[in-house]
Amino acid sequence: MTQRNITEITEFFLLGFDAQHKFCYVFFPVFLGIYVTSMVGNIGMILLIKTDSRLQTPMYFFLQHLAFVDLCYTSAITPKMLQNFIVENKRISFKGCVMQLLVYATFATGDCYLLAAMAVDRYVAVCNPLHYLLVMSRRACIWLVAGSYVMGSINASVHTGFTFSLSFCKGSTINHFFCDVPAILALSCSSIDINVLLLVVFVGFNLLSTVLVIIFSYVNIIAAILRMSSTAGRKKAFSTCASHLTAVTIFYGTLSYMYLQSHSNNSQENMKVASVFYGIVIPMLNPLIYSLRNKEVKEALKVIWKKSF
Repeated sequence: MTQRNITEITEFFLLGFDAQHKFCYVFFPVFLGIYVTSMVGNIGMILLIKTDSRLQTPMYFFLQHLAFVDLCYTSAITPKMLQNFIVENKRISFKGCVMQLLVYATFATGDCYLLAAMAVDRYVAVCNPLHYLLVMSRRACIWLVAGSYVMGSINASVHTGFTFSLSFCKGSTINHFFCDVPAILALSCSSIDINVLLLVVFVGFNLLSTVLVIIFSYVNIIAAILRMSSTAGRKKAFSTCASHLTAVTIFYGTLSYMYLQSHSNNSQENMKVASVFYGIVIPMLNPLIYSLRNKEVKEALKVIWKKSF
């Protein structure tokens, strides 16, 4: 019976938003604009860091990979969502659903660890500036980035493997705009106890470990700033962390809303809205935050602008 149900499911249908049919011609240009801005901003950030010699530092090495990760996980879900705004048949193949979840989960998890690695970088820069380049060596940075990708791959592989090994007999309509684990589990007629446990353990570990690293880093950063006697020194130290702290606040604020909100009749729609912000809007905001609040990036952009015109 289980085998028959698994082989019968060859495609899923993405339900999307409740108001999608009424406002599709409004949603499509809005989200298309957000996605294009995100693509241009993140690709531009990667190219800018690669070409400007002043940006060849550990902080911008991490920022380059953050832009790449943002680019990957928003591209895993946004094009399909845009397509479903303008077509009647909102289906996605079984293999397409597997790949979407795998790519999205890999890079979304990697984003958490990259933000934690960037917090460590800022901690060393403020609290141990004399040994900054020694501690944050090229090798150390590569290991931190590689670890972020590895943790993302492990998390995504476990959830994807266990989710799609289930049998599905409660229809094929996913109540979401992309293939997300909880929405897929709702279609299963198998026991999902292990899947739920894995979600709690992995999501809990990933969030708790990265949040603790960020909190530890910023507690020490704030303590170091308060010990500074010079007002100019305090301002300079804080400015080096402002962009990252803004990105962290937005990122984890959205995650907190997603996982800590009370369950209600509108909880699924609220989760979709939070997913939009987390998976589509934040990748657009990150390059804007780092370009508008970062002196070196603004100067590099000015140089390119002068060369172009």
